[in-house]
Amino acid sequence: MTIIFLDCTLRDGGYYNAWDFSPELIHQYLEAMQAAGVDVVELGFRTLKNQGFQGPCAFTTDEFIRSLTIPAGLTIGVMVNGNELVGEVPQQEALERLFPNAAADSPVDLVRIACHVHEFEKALPAVTWLKERGYQVGFNLMQVADRTEEEVKALARQAKAYPMDALYFADSMGSMNPDQAAQIIQWFRSEWKGPMGIHTHDNLGLALSNTLRALDEGVTWVDSTVTGMGRGPGNARTEELAIEIAERRGKSVNMVPLMVLLREHFTPMQAHYGWGTNPYYYLAGKYGIHPTYIQEMLSDSRYSEEDVLAVIEHLRVEGGKKFSLNTLDAARHFYRGEPKGQWSPKERFAGREVLLLGTGPGVARHREALERYIRDHQPLVLALNTQSAIDAELIDLRVACHPVRLLADCEAHTRLPQPLITPFSMLPADVRDSLGEKQVLDFGLNVQADGFEFAETHCTSPTSLVVAYVLAVATSGQASRILMAGFDGYGADDPRSREMHQLLEQYQAAEGALPITAITPTRYGLHSESVYAL
Repeated sequence: MTIIFLDCTLRDGGYYNAWDFSPELIHQYLEAMQAAGVDVVELGFRTLKNQGFQGPCAFTTDEFIRSLTIPAGLTIGVMVNGNELVGEVPQQEALERLFPNAAADSPVDLVRIACHVHEFEKALPAVTWLKERGYQVGFNLMQVADRTEEEVKALARQAKAYPMDALYFADSMGSMNPDQAAQIIQWFRSEWKGPMGIHTHDNLGLALSNTLRALDEGVTWVDSTVTGMGRGPGNARTEELAIEIAERRGKSVNMVPLMVLLREHFTPMQAHYGWGTNPYYYLAGKYGIHPTYIQEMLSDSRYSEEDVLAVIEHLRVEGGKKFSLNTLDAARHFYRGEPKGQWSPKERFAGREVLLLGTGPGVARHREALERYIRDHQPLVLALNTQSAIDAELIDLRVACHPVRLLADCEAHTRLPQPLITPFSMLPADVRDSLGEKQVLDFGLNVQADGFEFAETHCTSPTSLVVAYVLAVATSGQASRILMAGFDGYGADDPRSREMHQLLEQYQAAEGALPITAITPTRYGLHSESVYAL
């Protein structure tokens, strides 16, 4: 059995850096691939789309490839997205524009077409066109892990009519285990007798295991990327697969150039961009959620840990196999139903001075002064989430609104004596149930990016952060002013700092906003006074 070892780093990894790899990196990469026993390098995409800046590996033209020094023995491949072959541009016209030269006059040897199941039948004639022009052709079928036996066999029957060199399937959601990979291979094999390939993702940390099991099951084409660089959690790692394939071939390979490439280029890039599996990608793989949801959230400072987990839970229930920014935006709002609420804060807040206790270290550090101020001036004291750094008897109410944070803190909340202000009727059932007999004050929350609005029993806030919610509660309740303690802030480079600055500016610009004074140290641009002089 002849194994075809394909590295697609410059194609799959380009989702992080807009396919803008330097000539120095590419040449070093090509030398390392040859030394490590790689047979095929997929240098990038070939596309007709030109939206925003993208580097040369997004287009991988013949002219660009000819500018490179290709080591002897390496087969050069490019990938085409199947949706470009079944879209508005007629297929033959698209192919003629994508591949103006026959293979004999092109540095490209292999063309792979990546397509979804619903595009497969219409895209297949491209195989014939490309083969007639001398190219090797592979087809990568995406999102087949959740297809039935009959569906997989039907796809294999369609493929039989065309002279492709390899029929791949991709574990697009990273949800397969080795037994499932073996099962799908067996289903394909009942109809398709030609070479097969597999492209694995590492959500569950099984990319290499699935690839090796596929080899055991007779698959002969396998993909990987350097350090696993690829969309979301990434792929099987070339540096590991190279070792395994060398062992299966009974040949030694030189791993030194690849290790140097990692140290000089890919390890620093991985630290910067952050690909690779983590618990979020693991959950996405487990629940069949498209990894781009995770990638988008991890690159967006607006998403806290609680936000990411809440979105995953939403997509687990509602479905997230196809990525959509609109779906992501809707999922981030977490709450269900109309933001009406059942409780008006005016009965407790009207005309009162309100002291907010944040979760920063300033509360504990200045505890004695804060407790003295509370006893002397009797403000209405609100603690955010489970903040308990001062005497519990001095805290009047607690405020929490994020479903995931509430679920994590539910046991603590049931023990804490203060009533809890929360958008109770809008919370998921499991969160409501977890609060048990806790006394709750139901104040509705509507999340809209535009800004703040304050109503009798609900509010609109630009974010689900509890500090935004509590500011709105106090404002709707017509308090006289707000004092803030324990809002120390983050470092200047922390994206959460920018988010809080923006949030506080939005609040202070809102109609009806109350005056705010920070009385313990803060990095935010707030009016400040010292608790020691109040």
